[in-house]
Amino acid sequence: MNSLHLALDWTPNINHIGFFVAQAKGFYEKQGISLRISDPSTDNYQLTPAKKVELGKADFALCPTESLISYQTKEEAFPLKAIAAILQEDMSAIVVRKESNIHSPKDLDGKTYASYEARYEDGIVQQMIKNDGGKGNIKVTYPEKLGIWNTVLSGEYDSTWVFMNWEGVQVKSLGTALRSFRLADYHIPYSYSPVLACNGAQIEGKADAYRAFLKATAAGFQYAKENPEEAVKILQPLVPEHEQNIDLLKALTLPAPHFSKGETWGYMDPDRVSEFLSWLREKGLEQSQIPTGNLFSNELLDKEFKF
Repeated sequence: MNSLHLALDWTPNINHIGFFVAQAKGFYEKQGISLRISDPSTDNYQLTPAKKVELGKADFALCPTESLISYQTKEEAFPLKAIAAILQEDMSAIVVRKESNIHSPKDLDGKTYASYEARYEDGIVQQMIKNDGGKGNIKVTYPEKLGIWNTVLSGEYDSTWVFMNWEGVQVKSLGTALRSFRLADYHIPYSYSPVLACNGAQIEGKADAYRAFLKATAAGFQYAKENPEEAVKILQPLVPEHEQNIDLLKALTLPAPHFSKGETWGYMDPDRVSEFLSWLREKGLEQSQIPTGNLFSNELLDKEFKF
């Protein structure tokens, strides 16, 4: 039995449902995998999931594509490498409260943005504002990561970045409403988020275990898509108490069509990753000439999983 540790990017939510389904249905055990799943609430996000992989505290991390670039291009480079994408479509957006006078990104000039302090995040948001005709002079703040969403709901800050298939669903049950701005609508070729990343230097030596893990995970996401009611019953007890009001079936309906789109589950399109990397360079957000192929691999994916 191979013991592996997955560090989630957030507390348990709909993007993670395939992992929990695979665990509950015995898919990992069938593949000879004993999986431990942890989330940032255990240390209040003192260490990011990617940092846990770098330190050898986790085998896998969920993170955005930006983390791969950031880790491989920092002063003390680390070969953080993606081996699967969770979603084939970007489900995230910059959001504001609907009752605000912010009707498009350019209206964020002079307003506040609650940031997760990711390396390229603030620059991406500023560029979105510029692409909409603004100046990009948003006031960036850095609240505690796990409390960011509440600061926007309360009106303490004006905007932040969320997943529409999670916070975007939750907001309706809270009796309020959001206005959302998708990056693609403002000419930002955003890549995959989240991706499943590992220490690239360990892939060759652990290829069989990683393949088995990915095969079981793909089966978990497929099962969640085909059996939504059972899947959300598995996820429900794991969701934090303050988020128990989310309509999980509705939340699953949004990403389920994007778990796989005719390609092998987890597939990452080289052109899509390359376009985003080129965009970061073009906008002065990244200076390195790191090859796109260094950032991810599709080699460990089970080509049978197309659903």
